[in-house]
Amino acid sequence: MPILSFGSQDIDIITGKKTMTIRKLWKTPLKKGDRLYCYWNLVSKEKKKIFEAIVKDVKLIPFKELKNDDKLAREEGFQDSKEMVKDFKKMYAGQLDDEEIFQIIYFEKLDIDKWKGDKIDEKAMITQRADILFDSGKYDKSTMCYDAALRIDPDDVYLLNKQGDNLSRLGDFKQAISCYDKALKHEPDNEYILNNKAIALLNSGNVSGALEVSDIALEVNANSPIVLYWRGFILEVLRKYDEALEVYDKLIKIDSENPEVWNSRGNLLTDMGQPEEAINSFNKAVELCLDDSEMDADAINRMGNAYIDIGKFDEALECYNKAIDIEKNNVDFLLNKGVVLMELGKFQEAVASFDRVLLKNPDNEDAFFLKEECLENL
Repeated sequence: MPILSFGSQDIDIITGKKTMTIRKLWKTPLKKGDRLYCYWNLVSKEKKKIFEAIVKDVKLIPFKELKNDDKLAREEGFQDSKEMVKDFKKMYAGQLDDEEIFQIIYFEKLDIDKWKGDKIDEKAMITQRADILFDSGKYDKSTMCYDAALRIDPDDVYLLNKQGDNLSRLGDFKQAISCYDKALKHEPDNEYILNNKAIALLNSGNVSGALEVSDIALEVNANSPIVLYWRGFILEVLRKYDEALEVYDKLIKIDSENPEVWNSRGNLLTDMGQPEEAINSFNKAVELCLDDSEMDADAINRMGNAYIDIGKFDEALECYNKAIDIEKNNVDFLLNKGVVLMELGKFQEAVASFDRVLLKNPDNEDAFFLKEECLENL
């Protein structure tokens, strides 16, 4: 029973795009008509049968020819032959002799009703693989898996929604919205899909369209935390600050322990020119974080900006120091720290902060000119 194992680089195998593979010649060579049993990561805990196939053709090639064949390497899923050789040496534990024979295996996937071995739920298997790739941020690969699963069941609402999320992360908002629309034909009152569509419209630049869809989601569930959170943000982008503040205040009544809500409220109040109220919101956001790893450095930085607006420079400096403790090389935080140090007359320390910016980004004009101003005051 010939068995083949495939890994992450072979995502085209699962989606059906690729129907060939290259392996070192086995003791019992493959021949046309042989049945293949194909698995995902055969020797790992992720082991999963993916399909059965019939060998359509086998071609033999010595390693000395294979190792320089970029075309074959690309067909096998590598960028070039150098990458392929590196992978083969890892797979076959060391050096490969030029006379070593490899087999190029061409196969045809079988419909599941023609399998001889254990059958699987192919849609579930592909969906699981897509979800794993999505969660690990490999959106270009996960989108191919979601496409493959949707070919099996084009009306699956979960898949349509996930593919929409995936395409949004790839910046293809038009196709993402199309996926959400297909899902909404089956579940028109799904507040989460409506909200995802609103986010995609927002990111595509159609802010008024995003608000219209948010209106529909709000009609479905007026107390949905996720719908309210994004509605507040959409209103903020539209500069409807008073309405946005009402939304955040309503959300706080529903979910007062969410630091992201307090952070968003603080950002909004800063833009509304209410620094003292903004500081209260930022302080609440920080209080709700259990440790430094959970603290939002950007929120602490914005709180520092709010303190500057009301002339509390020592408090602002404390905020910038906390933000820099979390993100040590953040240029914006270091610049802000330098500015507040100048306000406090601590020009030598300000120079040190601007030097850190210039070390990270030698072309930063703000840091260069502010440093020059400090040096004139030393």
